[in-house]
Amino acid sequence: MLLFKPELPAGWDARHLTETASTMCALRELPEQTAPFYLLTTDFQTAGRGQRGTHWEAEAGQNLLFSFRFYPTFLRAAEQFALSEALALAVVYTLQPLGVEAEVKWPNDIYVGEKKLCGMLLEHTLTGATIATTLTGVGVNVNQLSFRSDAPNPVSLRQLLGHSLDRAALLSEILLQFDTLYRELQRNGMKRLHAAYLQHLFRRDGFHPYRDAQGGFEARIVDVSPAGLLLLELPDGSQRTYAFKEVSAVI
Repeated sequence: MLLFKPELPAGWDARHLTETASTMCALRELPEQTAPFYLLTTDFQTAGRGQRGTHWEAEAGQNLLFSFRFYPTFLRAAEQFALSEALALAVVYTLQPLGVEAEVKWPNDIYVGEKKLCGMLLEHTLTGATIATTLTGVGVNVNQLSFRSDAPNPVSLRQLLGHSLDRAALLSEILLQFDTLYRELQRNGMKRLHAAYLQHLFRRDGFHPYRDAQGGFEARIVDVSPAGLLLLELPDGSQRTYAFKEVSAVI
């Protein structure tokens, strides 16, 4: 098997594992690195985790499974969602030249139409009111042709495009896009990044079905707060604010 070795932006270091329980767990166990960004990739996860505690299905050597750790100490804890926006947009921007028009399903799943292509998790440790460390975990369905789990709506790039892709090259571009957006966030703040995130939101226009603890309803997206709270407006003009896991879009 060829060595999986993506090109890295300046200031990044990396390690590749043929197999691990999950890249996030493995990265947590590694000592802190001196590089500003430290990437861990794998060909196969035995215990990959999606949002809401679900299992992330991925065939060995067919998809992108990676985590990276970095130190966004310039951001306040209340602004942490900007990092989720940057990572989601990095994936969206990478896919555009391939002819794949992806959108971000709040908070940060990547969808093409009503199919899920990519999931990600971000975890932060804090020092006072600022972020000390951020750890990400990302799974992108790349070359897998069939999905056998009970996940309701997965899709891969190979299914969409009809051909396989170079995983390392794809990851190189995602990292470059994220690095660019991250440095822009450092220089210019969150305003432009947030506007781009809203522009690429799944079901960003019009009223669509949602479900919360009280049942189903229709609403439209008004905004997402710097902390990641979703603001919805109902047809009667009333508004509701939700944290992650408190509401879901009905697909």
